[in-house]
Parts: sequence; C-alpha cells; structure tokens
Amino acid sequence: MKFSTRFSWLGVVGLMASAWVSAAPFAYVSNERSGNISVIDIANDTVVATIPVGKRPRGMAASVDGKTLYVSDQPANALQLVDVVARKVSGKVDLGESPEGVYRSPDGKLLAIAIEEDNSVHFIDTASGKRAFQVKTEGENPEHAVFSRDGRWVYVSAEESEVVDVIDVAARKVVTTIKVGKRPRGIGFTPDGKRAYVACELANQVYAIDVSSHKVIAVIPAGVRSNGITIHPDGKTVFVSNGADGTVMAIDTASNKVTKTIKVGDRPWNMAISPDGKKLYVPNGRSNTVSIIDIASLEKRSDIKVGDMPWGVLIP
Repeated sequence: MKFSTRFSWLGVVGLMASAWVSAAPFAYVSNERSGNISVIDIANDTVVATIPVGKRPRGMAASVDGKTLYVSDQPANALQLVDVVARKVSGKVDLGESPEGVYRSPDGKLLAIAIEEDNSVHFIDTASGKRAFQVKTEGENPEHAVFSRDGRWVYVSAEESEVVDVIDVAARKVVTTIKVGKRPRGIGFTPDGKRAYVACELANQVYAIDVSSHKVIAVIPAGVRSNGITIHPDGKTVFVSNGADGTVMAIDTASNKVTKTIKVGDRPWNMAISPDGKKLYVPNGRSNTVSIIDIASLEKRSDIKVGDMPWGVLIP
C-alpha cells in the first residue's frame, strides 16, 4: 500500500514536471557548428538545457501544440524531430540535399523546407511525417520558404538570385517572381498579412512587398549584409539583422524608415521576439551568443552564451 501511494505521488510529480517543461516560455537556438540546440528560459534569460541534434542544425519550426521541434540537419539531408518535453531527438524525415529554413503553415498541417542543392521547396505533411509534394524554384539555392499569414502563399528567397519566388500552395507551383536586390535572405510577413519584408544581403537593402499584388512598394537602406527579418506582433516595427555590421535595425512600417540601430554581436542572423512582444533575441554566429534587446527602449539588455555558431532562434 505504501509503495502504491508513493508511486502515485511520483507519477503526479512527473506529470507536473512534464507540464512545466512543455508550458514554460523557452527560446530554442540552433547552433550549427556544435550540432545542438541551446534552450533558454526567457523568464530569466538563462540557458537551462542543451539538446544534441544532428551535425548541423539550422532552420527550426514547432508543432502547433509546441511539443515537437522540426529542425533541418544539412549533413544528414534530413529533418530532425525533437521532443521538447524529453529534450531529445525522437525521429527524422529524409529530405533533399542541404535543407535550410523550416516553416510551418498557419493551420499546422504543412511544413515548407527550402532545399538548396536541388532548388526546390519540400512540403511535409505533419500528420504523416511524409513529403506531400515539392515545388521547383526559379531562384537558385533557396534558403527561406515562409508561409503568408493566410497560408495561401509561400515566399521563397534564394541566395544566388535577385528574386523572391511566390508559390501558390493549393496549386503547388510557382505563380510569379518578385524582383528584389542581390542575395535575398530573411522574409517576414506583417501580422495583418498585407505586407512582406525581405532582406537582401548583397544589396544592403530591405524590400517591402504588397502581398495582394506581389509588387515592391518600398526599398529601405539597411546595414552591411542585411539578412534576418522578424516583425513585431503589433505590426509597427520590422527588425533586420546586419551580418557584417554586427547591428540590428528597427524599421517603422508606417514610414518604412529606419528609426534605430542597435549594436549586438558578430554576424547576427535569424531572430525571434518573445510572446509578450517585449524582447528581441538575436543570435550572433561569430560571437557564440544571443543578444537580448529591450523593445520598448530599443537598447541591448544582455548577452547569453550559447553553442558554437548560432544560426537562428525560435520561440514557439
């Protein structure tokens, strides 16, 4: 009887711990050189765990319930599935050669993964874990393939091009291309879905695009080697990371002008914003840190040491 009572209590404690792990606010940082993911508790901004994930983790997305991370692993040509409660790899999906950015559709049913070497985007059915279809891109070496807010379109940036491919998800094909600057990289959509912003690394510019017409409506000067894009949940500010400058710029969406430049670490890349909209997390690939920017003041608050060569941050 004593054993049964103790066993039941331990079971309750275990369930409580699992619930805490899955519910707590965490930022996940893919460290491509050390082959792992740093887990940051964003309540106190400390690294609380490190998860080994393949050999070169880069792009990440999360399931709708937040319990699974989908992580691209370039050397394995695979998508690694990470159980965030157990904090370990739980499976994988084979992909084409050199997968990069991973993005989930708004309804959670599909993943879009940019595959560099075969110039395509692979769409994975999250229910079955199998490839639903793939679409060849016009641009070469696609890096990011981002769903529009309504899930109708996927915008694809390709490093060796000067265009953004627009995929009609229902039609399963590229329906148009948008002329932008050299080496387009990070893409973000405003919360209302009306605009997209694209960083072009060799042009040192950010392009604002009207989604309804797939037309460029503004070209914004950025820093040197602009690459990562993230947009505040209120839709008022676009953040762009500048790899060579070691800075992040804040762009006002009303005027499409830069309002602040913030110094961070070396080679900042793919950023994320906390769910409450108060903090921006910036991975610095050559500093092996994540800089935390206070969004209200637009000042850097601190740096967190993570793994080797952080590529991106995801906050489900």
